[in-house]
Amino acid sequence: MSQPLSDQTIALVKATVPALEAHGLDIVHEMYSRMFENPDIRDLFNQSHHGNAGSQPRALTGAILAYASNIENLGALAPAVERIAQKHVGLQILPEHYPHVAEALLGAIKAVLGDAATEEILAAWGEAYWFLANILIAREDRIYTDQKESDGGWNGWRDFQVDDVVRESSVITSFILRPVDGGPVMAHKPGQYLTFWFEIPGHPPVKRNYSISSAANGETYRISVKREPQGLASGWLHDNAKAGTLLKVAAPAGEFFLQEKVERPVILLSGGVGLTPMVAMLEALAARDVVQSVHYIHGTHDRETHAMRGHVRVLAENNEAIHVVDFHQTPLADEVKGLDYDEAGIITDEWLVANTPVSEADYYICGPRPFLRHAVSTLSLAGVPSDRIHYEFFGPADELLAA
Repeated sequence: MSQPLSDQTIALVKATVPALEAHGLDIVHEMYSRMFENPDIRDLFNQSHHGNAGSQPRALTGAILAYASNIENLGALAPAVERIAQKHVGLQILPEHYPHVAEALLGAIKAVLGDAATEEILAAWGEAYWFLANILIAREDRIYTDQKESDGGWNGWRDFQVDDVVRESSVITSFILRPVDGGPVMAHKPGQYLTFWFEIPGHPPVKRNYSISSAANGETYRISVKREPQGLASGWLHDNAKAGTLLKVAAPAGEFFLQEKVERPVILLSGGVGLTPMVAMLEALAARDVVQSVHYIHGTHDRETHAMRGHVRVLAENNEAIHVVDFHQTPLADEVKGLDYDEAGIITDEWLVANTPVSEADYYICGPRPFLRHAVSTLSLAGVPSDRIHYEFFGPADELLAA
């Protein structure tokens, strides 16, 4: 267990907050530059989130600033710590990787701040770094242990093959995955994701997380992937993955998942490809035959981009507790309201508050960042407590903290 931070360290770290506000992004860019000189460390990370235009440097800058600002009240950062630990496990970050980060971070602080980064400040940041690192290492060890000890669980990268490919819409395709060794797969919590290691010719190893879009069945996983513009991994999957294709997969991880006990109405709210964890949750709820009401609310552009609509409708038809409402932002000319979609336009604040039980429901939300932020803000202003608003977004682990 980490020793408590000294009062001197707390004071020195908090004193660096103005410098971090002014130069934090430069420090993070320098840190990553130093880390990625080592190919083994570079290959641990999702490179699409890095670089000058990447979201991860901005997110980490915000996270470091939040850590420094809350150094004497780390309980406020507990959700972010869990989110980061889960992402680290997906990427197979191990204790031996942490010293590389420490060396790069302290070196970057010194390089950017120059003489202002005194030995005392560097020592304080070293102590603060290892205090947080040891918390993460301990949590990650627990997650790795739980994965290994679960029926069908594993650590590291396991070989899966594509069993089937299903085109769900003009932009989303599902891939059914089965382990090559023929063994069972651990039961994921609906909402969790798999991490993939892709070896794409002409590129360093590529890491990506994709939500599991099916409920647990002990034999296979399903991921439903949107082809992103210039998306290296998603484009490769859409163009190359077919029955028999082999993929390296890490065990399910993630802190966003459906609660085991459903004691309140459940709202599954998604935009675009954000439906993937929601379909997994909906399948799980349908299998449980819940008595609490379940509202599946999804927004997409039109009929062509609407994935899994028929599957969702079948689940609703077989369970009277499930209610489905589909929004098409710009319906095609031949679309029929009530047949192809339920509501035209976007999911508005007024509609969401008027048509869902805000005073009692648990909300699970996933979608593009603007969609997510707007939905969380709307529900918070409507009086929904934060412990009833659960969300997932596609991007760096601490981006919402940074925002």
